[in-house]
Amino acid sequence: MGRRPARCYRYQKNKPYIKSRYCRGVPESKIKIYDVGNKKAPVDLFPFVAHLVCDEKQQISSEALEACRVAINKYLSKNLGKDAYHIRMRAHPFHVLRANKMLSCAGADRLSSGMRHSYGKPIGVAARVDIGQILLSVRAKDTAEKHVIEAIRRGKFKFAGRQKILKSLKWGFTKYPREEYVKLRKAGVLAADGNQVKVHNRRGALEDSVLFQTGME
Repeated sequence: MGRRPARCYRYQKNKPYIKSRYCRGVPESKIKIYDVGNKKAPVDLFPFVAHLVCDEKQQISSEALEACRVAINKYLSKNLGKDAYHIRMRAHPFHVLRANKMLSCAGADRLSSGMRHSYGKPIGVAARVDIGQILLSVRAKDTAEKHVIEAIRRGKFKFAGRQKILKSLKWGFTKYPREEYVKLRKAGVLAADGNQVKVHNRRGALEDSVLFQTGME
């Protein structure tokens, strides 16, 4: 018996049902890698960010998430080069999908128990997503904007339902708007910390403080 079509599990009907000591034998999620591309690129290198935002309350299977990741990665690596972008998948599949397996061979009605003991066995996992939830984000240079949006548009076809592609007003994967980020970075309030930034905590010796040396404090 093959996999059921994803349309059988598209809507959130029941409570979240996750892998636990009671729910065992759950198949591994198909998506294992959530960050692709130049994930170690410093925060200043990739200012542009676009998000794929869900517009429906639904479930997205781990197979669909992996297919989307592969499609976007393939397009961007071909058009930009593998070090010119960073994809981050932001929906994680934890909800276990079940199926009450039925026999479909000749004489199955003698062997099968019909709807008796019909609580199904785990067959896969899915992410439960809400309206307005970000499914994935891609950061790159400003010159790569049209390629990033086209890549996300192609990845969108792997999902059921409706999604929107949004250009972010923030710098990279940080929480700061662009103008504010540049201002705080020049002032020394923010320091690069990998693909994120950390805020100066105003502790330590004055002679070591960037803020004190620049006359900010």
